[in-house]
Amino acid sequence: MTSAPAFHRILLKLSGEALMGSQGFGVDPEVVSRIAQEVHEIHESGVEVAIVVGGGNFVRGVAASTSGFDRVVADHMGMLATVMNALALQDALEKSGSYTRVVTAIEMREIAEPFIRRRVIRHLEKGRIVILAGGTGSPYFSTDTAAALRGMEVKAEVILKATKVDGVYDRDPKTSVDAKMFARISYLDVLSKGLAVMDTTAISLCMDNSLPIIVFNLNVPGNLKRVVAGEKVGSLVAPGGGSHGERNPGPDTGSNDQGR
Repeated sequence: MTSAPAFHRILLKLSGEALMGSQGFGVDPEVVSRIAQEVHEIHESGVEVAIVVGGGNFVRGVAASTSGFDRVVADHMGMLATVMNALALQDALEKSGSYTRVVTAIEMREIAEPFIRRRVIRHLEKGRIVILAGGTGSPYFSTDTAAALRGMEVKAEVILKATKVDGVYDRDPKTSVDAKMFARISYLDVLSKGLAVMDTTAISLCMDNSLPIIVFNLNVPGNLKRVVAGEKVGSLVAPGGGSHGERNPGPDTGSNDQGR
């Protein structure tokens, strides 16, 4: 990255599915290594990086509850899945040359630090990539909501929502060939149109605290660097009206994750 980054501190939201690649389950080491290298490169450019990782490649709380598990038990299983992903990501990042910390919302001191807001901020200031696992630590809340909450707690300037599609669409681009992507869309439009960017709790939290979200396709090599550099990649979810056309440049101006 040759130019100065557009953001000083970001919250990157990674789904568990992003780590499994073309596999149907678990973690693909090659995919994790590629993601880690991209994160390492933006971190080397001076960006402070916090990461919230999901656990859908192992177990989803909501899906498990519909299969017969108690919802609270299922959500706790999902939280543990995020910790496995965080450890895999930590290993890959450290092999890339980054200094990291895994922080969990549920205490497990032998393998990670407990979430303490001021300590996490200090890690970021000291140049460590912080991987936030365990969701919010409470059942009934998704890792999207955890990303919104942690983003505000660590004072991130933006949430970067990494997905399998290019941005926020007016309908699912995988099933509708005429789906149109929004370059910019407001929080209220996301909620009123029922777009699957993040869950409604996460969108509402971001809206109430004016925390912008940029949705982009992580499967396109270099996209993460382009977003951090301020290029018009993906869709911006922020205050103001939505359109299918050009979006205003800059960190205050994000996409629909139909594939999360």
